[in-house]
Amino acid sequence: MEKEGKEKRERKRKKEKKEERALEKGKGEGKEKEQEHLEEEKRKSEIADVIASLRRILDNPLTRYVLKYISKGDTLEKAIAIYAGTERNTCVRCQFHSFLLGTALKYGARKLDIDEREMIEYFKDRSVQRGLANVIRGIAEYGITKPQRLHAPFLVVWNYTKACNLKCKHCYANAGRIAEDELTTEERKRVVEELSDAGVAAISFSGGEPLMRKDFFEIAKLAASKYMFVSVATNGTLITKEVAEKMKECGVKYVEVSIDGPKEVHDAVRGVEGAFERAIEGVKNCKEAGIMTGIAMTVMRSNMKYVPEMVDLAEEIGADRFVAFNFIPVGAGAEAAKEDLSVEEREEVLRYLYERMLRGKIEVFCTAPEYARVALEEALGREGAKVPASHFGAFTYKAVALTDFIGGCGAGRLYCSIEHNGDIQPCVFMPLKVGNVLKDGFLNVWHHSNVLELLRDREKLKGACGSCEYKYVCGGCRSRAYAYYGDFLAPDPGCILAANEQGKHEKR
Repeated sequence: MEKEGKEKRERKRKKEKKEERALEKGKGEGKEKEQEHLEEEKRKSEIADVIASLRRILDNPLTRYVLKYISKGDTLEKAIAIYAGTERNTCVRCQFHSFLLGTALKYGARKLDIDEREMIEYFKDRSVQRGLANVIRGIAEYGITKPQRLHAPFLVVWNYTKACNLKCKHCYANAGRIAEDELTTEERKRVVEELSDAGVAAISFSGGEPLMRKDFFEIAKLAASKYMFVSVATNGTLITKEVAEKMKECGVKYVEVSIDGPKEVHDAVRGVEGAFERAIEGVKNCKEAGIMTGIAMTVMRSNMKYVPEMVDLAEEIGADRFVAFNFIPVGAGAEAAKEDLSVEEREEVLRYLYERMLRGKIEVFCTAPEYARVALEEALGREGAKVPASHFGAFTYKAVALTDFIGGCGAGRLYCSIEHNGDIQPCVFMPLKVGNVLKDGFLNVWHHSNVLELLRDREKLKGACGSCEYKYVCGGCRSRAYAYYGDFLAPDPGCILAANEQGKHEKR
């Protein structure tokens, strides 16, 4: 009996200890959650202060009057160049304009914790100067808006040709043979002039396979001569050492090679045996030629398990960045709609990508706008953690304030696409013609298209995307909404936060 009594008391004592530990653990977890909440509130308060400060300096009537005044002609470009030290001009008026502009930029840099010397060094790139001029003109014309309206797109993706040497099962362009209505070389020169006059900062040659057209190098060189940032999205199979050197010589600054998995997987997706080895060789040849190079992977159900392996591969062969593309079931991809990730699978991939980005060995981006939302959630409490506002770049700490203005889906807002025949679309994944460069004028379409106007107004978004707290940072993929519902303002069916909306909108 005495033995049983001791055992009973011992069990009771252990139970009480266990309950005490659970209580202490609960208190600890409660404190951690409370601390996280306080940090989040502090971050929101600081960001709100930054935004309010920037509005005071940039969105008041006097500043906008000055910006409108110096935005005429090439005055603004000269002022920026003088501030960056890439142009020496003794004109007193030009120096004064540069002083006014520099004062505003210095104020903004201080508020965003950006080192002014680093900023000036960044602005020495003439394509960056064009981008800054574009933003300033947008503020002069429209004031500070959420998201920010621009005078012209930062980036135009040009589906340069329908011709392609591969047979990709997810091809949004239905590429293969050269199209009968493709622009002539002279017409392509006119397109470049239109984009240059509009103030476009960057142009990306895509396709099809852009390297299949003989006039590619001539047109790319022309674009580079206009101080546009020139990049190429390619399958990489045609990039020999000679081709890589030629791209470097004509002004190509970035090459993005598509690789969708290890050899057997990639070749199966691309429809041609040997495509993998040639793509890898293309990446290496670009790096050897001194061109910034990235690997792009269209993530689908059949290859998502290879994402870690592909990021490792990008690091191993010296790529500068890895970009996971958001699979959209359009073009040939419409026949492979079952390859689209579930919302849970997409969330898993996005969180993994962000963890790899934090390791800092390589830039890791994703074209899914939800990536910014995931990054904001994951960055909380991590000092110095970067937050990607789009697949163009990432911000740290107070500069995160800018994500509300330039973050999220950029279709028809930060960028648009041009087809092989000059037709303009909001996005390469949104086959919706809004005009034609040569027939309607590029800037005229950009400023007056009703479709583009709607895409720039996040207050018009429907369902979960319209009521979401992340609608300025993310806004959902408009092309995915259009592909599934035929409505580019519908909620993004690829977002886990919009999962409960999927039965409320009629699919095509």
